[in-house]
Amino acid sequence: TGISPERIVFEITETAAVGNLAKAMQFIRVLKEMGFHFVLDDFGSGLSSFAYLKNLQVDFLKIDGAFVRDMVGSSVQRALVESIHQIGQVMGIRTIAESVENRATLEMLRDIGLDYVQGFGIAMPEPLS
Repeated sequence: TGISPERIVFEITETAAVGNLAKAMQFIRVLKEMGFHFVLDDFGSGLSSFAYLKNLQVDFLKIDGAFVRDMVGSSVQRALVESIHQIGQVMGIRTIAESVENRATLEMLRDIGLDYVQGFGIAMPEPLS
C-alpha cells in the first residue's frame, strides 16, 4: 500500500487474543518486528486480564467502555480505570478510554492521566471523505 508500518495500528480484542494466546503472541511479535503497532481492545472484560497482559507485547490498552461509562458515579469504576492505567504506565503501554460520552468523564480521565480517549462525547463518527 505504500503506508509505513509505523503508521498502522492493529486492534485485537482481549477475548480473541486470550482465546488464541500462542498464535496472538507470535502474530504480534512478528508484525511488531516489522514496525506495526497493536491495541488490546476491551481490556478488563476478561477475568484474568492482567495475567495475560505480560505475554502480549501491545503498544496500547483500550479500557473497556463498561468501566469508563459509569466511572463518574462510581468510585469503584474509577478505581478500576485508574488501576488499568497505572499498570499500563509501569509496563510502558499507553492507555485509551473508550465510550467517553460526556465532559465529566473526559475531565476525570484527564485527571487520571490517560493518554487517549474516544467516544461520542469527543466527536461523532464521520466519513473519511
